[in-house]
Amino acid sequence: MTENGFDVSVAKRGEDAVLEMSGTVTRTAQEKMEAAYREATAGSRRVLLDFGAVEYINSTGIAVIVGLLAMARADKREIGAFGLSDHYRKVFQITRLSDFLIIYDDESAAAAAT
Repeated sequence: MTENGFDVSVAKRGEDAVLEMSGTVTRTAQEKMEAAYREATAGSRRVLLDFGAVEYINSTGIAVIVGLLAMARADKREIGAFGLSDHYRKVFQITRLSDFLIIYDDESAAAAAT
């Protein structure tokens, strides 16, 4: 992990790109998340956010995710997520993030939905 406690890498899975995140998603993650999203969109039909190694998301981290969703909407690109804990699934429902992305139980469920 990096100094700010967040890291993200892009993995290609067929026509999908997966943003594999780890650590803490806060405002300081914004630059890395946006760069990873831009990298992920090159040649990918869909972008999936892997929250499996994310330890914490605060309110500014939610704002970063909203920003990514806005980028995806402008690109007319489908975005999904997996690896969310039950707590963050509820947070995504309460904040209505789940209205703008598909939440899968795991990566294999996301892959099967292509």
